[in-house]
Amino acid sequence: MKQRTESIFQELKKNSAFDFNQAVKDLMSGKKLTGEDGVLTPLIKELVETALSAEVESHIAQDALLGNKNRRNGYNTKTVKTHSGSFELDTPRDRSGSFEPQMVKKHQTMLSDEIEERILSMYALGLSYADISKHIQEIYQISISSATINAITDRIIEKVKEWQSRPLEMVYPFIWLDAIRIQNAKQKWTMPV
Repeated sequence: MKQRTESIFQELKKNSAFDFNQAVKDLMSGKKLTGEDGVLTPLIKELVETALSAEVESHIAQDALLGNKNRRNGYNTKTVKTHSGSFELDTPRDRSGSFEPQMVKKHQTMLSDEIEERILSMYALGLSYADISKHIQEIYQISISSATINAITDRIIEKVKEWQSRPLEMVYPFIWLDAIRIQNAKQKWTMPV
């Protein structure tokens, strides 16, 4: 694992298109750190692509040990959304089609579970898909379609229906607490009633 991490960082260092000096200048000039066109977005893109490249190289090496002839076969491009903004990610492919990336899985368009958790919590609060999309746009500067929100919320529908059809208890105890606070302006004291 340590050797793999070192190779990822070595490759990143060699092929780095991210300019740290420019990033500092952008931050000093007032450019946002995260969000659409944020300073961190290109760095995250580069880190993820480097890790995916190392994954495919490891996969091809394992195939070679098993006697299979396999090699790289270009890239697939997809838009990935993160809490730092969205970017075009080039995912490497192999000739045999047996490579399954682990960092960003096939058909995965969100890199962070945080966004999905926010969508689910807003859905649980009863917000409409349009309201959820608007809030995600405000928070993360990422536009998410109603279809994407629908796909995310469909994963919990079964659990919601199970909860709704659970057997109810015969008695649900509750406690009602009521209080009033009176403040005397002349004597500066408070008396609970």
